[in-house]
Amino acid sequence: MAPGKKKMSYQEETWRIFRIMAEFVEGFETLSRIGPCVTVFGSARTPTNDKFYTCAVDMAKIAVHNKYGVITGGGPGIMEAANKGASEAGGISIGLNIQLPFEQEPNSFIKTLLNFKYFFCRKVMFLKYTSAVIVFPGGYGTLDEMFETLTLIQTQKISHVPLILVGKEYWKGCIDWLKEGLVQHDYIDKADLELFHVVNKPEEAIQIINTFYERREDTVNFM
Repeated sequence: MAPGKKKMSYQEETWRIFRIMAEFVEGFETLSRIGPCVTVFGSARTPTNDKFYTCAVDMAKIAVHNKYGVITGGGPGIMEAANKGASEAGGISIGLNIQLPFEQEPNSFIKTLLNFKYFFCRKVMFLKYTSAVIVFPGGYGTLDEMFETLTLIQTQKISHVPLILVGKEYWKGCIDWLKEGLVQHDYIDKADLELFHVVNKPEEAIQIINTFYERREDTVNFM
């Protein structure tokens, strides 16, 4: 145990289990009814005048017009942009907000809000009922979400869903590293690079999703 950290009692640990169960139950009950959705990841720091903010708004509107709802982390930046686009297009706009020490406030464009204390419960909900994952530029949190999604697809812990990175120039360094580092050292197979797509335009992202499901009818469930 870390110095200065208070040890939890047995009773407190037991109640923690029930809090975790409650987050899963609420999430399953709410999201199992929503129909096809896309999950959008990206930076909370993206300003409203940024090109990727505008792109996320447009992408969400196109998603709604193609009968997809939109799921985000519920915060500002790219999350706000995607919820804004979905809401303005009259579609499903879901926010999975996380309680943080510095308190992330849910954005005002969310129609269905779920609050989470635990990151791992929230991560399950991002992927449990989604039809695709779209990743905009972001920091550690965005990279964590992207690579966890890749890992779950690679290991077949979830059904294969389209994973789309937006911003070819932004992601170029990361992809070059995957090719020159991981593939060349045999840490991943070359075929693993085909588990994701990279686009610049929102129309391209939605087209990839539509084409995927035209070729293969599938549902997404954790094994």
